[in-house]
Amino acid sequence: MAIRFAEAHYLRLQDVAFYNERPFLRFMCRRHSLAVASLPITTTPSPRESASSPQEQKTGGVKYLLGRSEEQLMQVALKYSQKQYRGRQLHDLLYKAKCKDIKDFSQLPQEFRESLIADNWKVGRSEIHHTVVSTDGTLKALLKLEDSRIIETVGIPVEEARGINRLTVCVSSQVGCPLRCSFCATGKGGYGRNLKAHEIVDQVLTIEKLFQHRVSNVVFMGMGEPMLNLKAVLEAHRSLNEDVGIGQRMMTISTVGVPNTIAKLSEHKLQSTLAISLHAPNQRIREKIIPSAKSYPLEALLADCKEYFIKTNRRVSFEYTLLAGINDEEDHAMELADVLHKWKLGHHVNLIPYNPISDSEFRRPYKASMLNFEKILNSRGVTASIRQTRGVDANAACGQLRNEFQKIPIS
Repeated sequence: MAIRFAEAHYLRLQDVAFYNERPFLRFMCRRHSLAVASLPITTTPSPRESASSPQEQKTGGVKYLLGRSEEQLMQVALKYSQKQYRGRQLHDLLYKAKCKDIKDFSQLPQEFRESLIADNWKVGRSEIHHTVVSTDGTLKALLKLEDSRIIETVGIPVEEARGINRLTVCVSSQVGCPLRCSFCATGKGGYGRNLKAHEIVDQVLTIEKLFQHRVSNVVFMGMGEPMLNLKAVLEAHRSLNEDVGIGQRMMTISTVGVPNTIAKLSEHKLQSTLAISLHAPNQRIREKIIPSAKSYPLEALLADCKEYFIKTNRRVSFEYTLLAGINDEEDHAMELADVLHKWKLGHHVNLIPYNPISDSEFRRPYKASMLNFEKILNSRGVTASIRQTRGVDANAACGQLRNEFQKIPIS
């Protein structure tokens, strides 16, 4: 994916006073030391159907408990001649206690635990390899998977006026990304593989544990292109909703655009927001910064977005990274407004200042230029807002911190 939620956020953290007045952010920065992280498309007929099949979560003979529903875990208990309530206990141990090892399931009979271990069952949690906390409270974690690959996940805390803390997690869906958008750090690090559903769910539980706070929002905007791993993304979406307890409307699935996948997603009629990483008002500029756009014309992408809105009655939002001299001119803003009006897709446009990465030819526009772009869109009936950059001192742009720790690209 090209743009990531962790690079920017609606909340504007203007100065040190803002930070000092918010004990939640100060607590997080004390708690963690500040430190210097075309493929086949996998789809599924139904997230519920696929997630209910234990076969889906086997890898090399290993079977994973994480990502399974309560009903599914009860079936696991019955298989080992345990009463059904042991399955409910398993569910609580996984999603409430957040246990990482079957040996820690002290509520279960020792014989049951030993049988699970002997049959090559595992919880499916990853190792925390490294964490970095920004002065604004944003936390980036590098997670080491069982095959020693490293992925990123980001926790973004927000203190609202009413004093309610909201915690958003930006989850990765792949190890690296094969689309290699020219301004994205993730693509520069190469592509490894799709993540399994339990590896996606694990990211949310990890952030909850690190913050000691319940996650309220999940955005599939981390490393990778979710639509190239749609099957696992849908399984994880189901588990995050039903097992972890995060509302569907509190989740967003982002895509740079992969042919034939938006229609597949619309069939599931999820109540989650679809976010399109647009980044250009026309096909010519889009192909320049997003190589994969050559196989998915802008007109076709917007037509699919329109169909998604009709089928699901859920809005489509647009992500637009502002790149100085590339897509930030007044003419670009007017052209973008015209295109969205043509397709009756005048929903929200998130304008995102480019977060510079090393060895990049791109620059962030001046603030005046970004404000003018926003003003033009709003004046033409397209609601737009500039997201405030988050986690700059934590290398929170997608792929940055991972690339620091993994100097040799995986592919």
